Amino acid sequence: MPPTRRLRPVWAGETVAPGAVAVQPSLDDVGTPLSDVTFVVVDLETTGGSAVDSSITEIGAVKVRGGEVLGEFQTLVDPGGPVPAYIQVLTGITTSMLVGAPPIEEVLPSFLEFAHGSVLVAHNAPFDVGFLKAAAARTDHAWPGFRVVDTVRLARRVVTRDEAPNHRLGTLAALFHAQVTPNHRALSDARATVDVLHALLGRLAPLGVTHLEDLATASDPVPSDVRRKRTLADHLPDAPGVYLFRGPHDEVLYVGTSTTSLRKRVRSYFTSAEKRGRMVEMVRIAERVDPVVCATPLEARVRELRLIAEHSPRYNRRSRFPERMPWVRLTVEPYPRLSVVRDVRDEEGAAYLGPFTSAGSAQLAVDALHEAYAIRQCARRLPLVPARGASACVLAGLGRCGAPCTGGQTPDDYAQIVELVRSGMLRDPARVVGVHAERIEMLAAQQRYEEAASVRDRLGAFLRGSARAQRLDPIARCAELGAALRLPDGGWELLLVRHGRLAATARVDRLTDPRPVLTTLQATAEHVAPPVAPAPAAHPEETDLVLAWLEQPGVRLVTIDGTWAAPTHSAQATTDPGSAIAAHLERVAGTEAPVADAPGPVGEDAPEAPRRTAMPRTA
Repeated sequence: MPPTRRLRPVWAGETVAPGAVAVQPSLDDVGTPLSDVTFVVVDLETTGGSAVDSSITEIGAVKVRGGEVLGEFQTLVDPGGPVPAYIQVLTGITTSMLVGAPPIEEVLPSFLEFAHGSVLVAHNAPFDVGFLKAAAARTDHAWPGFRVVDTVRLARRVVTRDEAPNHRLGTLAALFHAQVTPNHRALSDARATVDVLHALLGRLAPLGVTHLEDLATASDPVPSDVRRKRTLADHLPDAPGVYLFRGPHDEVLYVGTSTTSLRKRVRSYFTSAEKRGRMVEMVRIAERVDPVVCATPLEARVRELRLIAEHSPRYNRRSRFPERMPWVRLTVEPYPRLSVVRDVRDEEGAAYLGPFTSAGSAQLAVDALHEAYAIRQCARRLPLVPARGASACVLAGLGRCGAPCTGGQTPDDYAQIVELVRSGMLRDPARVVGVHAERIEMLAAQQRYEEAASVRDRLGAFLRGSARAQRLDPIARCAELGAALRLPDGGWELLLVRHGRLAATARVDRLTDPRPVLTTLQATAEHVAPPVAPAPAAHPEETDLVLAWLEQPGVRLVTIDGTWAAPTHSAQATTDPGSAIAAHLERVAGTEAPVADAPGPVGEDAPEAPRRTAMPRTA
């Protein structure tokens, strides 16, 4: 028989196209109908406006289901002190009326039993529920964790200013012709709130709010056409992974990730939690959401990066083009120089910093090296033997260049400077840091703070590029690295990295030996060709994610084919908050020490990666 087409529910006021096949959705798909929900509408009278220094004087509640009143609850409560005069005038509850009334210690258990298993409703719910929670805490009663509906928030969603000047209970009761007029007594106000609740639910039904689960977001200021698309998330699993919003002609509009639950994350796009205008536009044209379930949160983040690079979705604003990330290169020629390039080449003698997020930051790093070393700054290629009639630039006269273009500097003398530059780039940045720190201190002493900030930014760009290259280079050269992280539940998260690229990952429970699983990963993982270091065999952001995972406390190295280490006096060590140089830069002119690049959050739910952690120990 032909497959049955799955249709979304038909809301009130909609028509069904001729020939459409109606499908009865399951309870898991649509949730609990509002007609089957038991509501307890509650109202309190108190001695003041704060639960910290005020007490409850009266509780009134009405239990309803499907429009039928099932029961009522009303009692005065002894607040343990006099009722303020203005409260007596407002509510009519006097101190003498409360003499002999039961204290909250006796009343609260009865109310909790009356409301058991129901959804609490109140007008301005934070006030009433706040007092009830405070009373439960004072009397050592566990708060049951009721679902709460606030009729004020619902009214703001469907009652306009043209209909009512405000959303007070008395105003809404008059608008909806409630059978009871609120008079600041708990039971009367609760009865009026029942009528207001039913009227509001009647207005929300045409907007698709027909089930209990819909009420959680019914008060969100979300357009109705966006809200109705929340059914796109119904089939998604409650697991980590990647989701792809697809539009007409199967176009990938947006790629996102969730490290906990795909269903919950995608549902948030149809609520007021989503503030981005472009996302609302994207949801309007989306036709379906495709999930990609992942074994681990790290795999989800990595897959997101790869899918963004593969599809270039128009609503993603993350970096999609790794080839556009610039590097700083020390060239290979008779008289090497510094240049900004787009790729890393296999050249013996070349040195690289980066990658940088922009050409501007790469140029700042070049300027920092020029400030510390008298390496030539001209862009043309110089011959080993100077051309006849060649003239030196102004930098030679300033002592900032040895003028190899005119023979003012021998190849051997220039090679010594090049080696100093190479060392500063790849191993020890102390000279670059020292020159700039001295310059910052001098400018700060002269109160030239804007110039000092420019020097700081130049140094920061250099240190970030140098630190990133020093982090990427060892992992890019490492043919294979296997690691394991003990999870809180006793299981293990396993990782296999080849040349900085995530080749395989898995998760095992506490009853499973992780070593055979890691062996299987080694046999079945993706083959990764060696890259030209320091560029890894993956998008640099992917390698940053892998490194952040490996640098977590508790990670154990299980197997390694290669060397994973960092220079003792590396740029990253220099920028550590605890280093002497970082502390010195922070003291100077009130500037903050530049820090090494850390991977930013990837996906919507990704946690912030640590800037610097200790190397994991070997298992």
